[in-house]
Amino acid sequence: MIEFTTQDMVAYLMEDYGLDMAKAFDVVFTSNTYKQLENLKTGLYLEESPYTYEYLKKEPDFLARVNSK
Repeated sequence: MIEFTTQDMVAYLMEDYGLDMAKAFDVVFTSNTYKQLENLKTGLYLEESPYTYEYLKKEPDFLARVNSK
């Protein structure tokens, strides 16, 4: 499930922000959301991909990471 959610978030980032695949993966893998997704105790892995993506976008440094080169 984590892999599918990760793939979906990468696709959303590519579509919504025009990121290339490498940058989108970097944004996801360096996020607090991904850490929470991997931590089975949080239960985030049970949520649907759109919910998790919205969670990612609410991170304080999200736009800075998306816009960094």
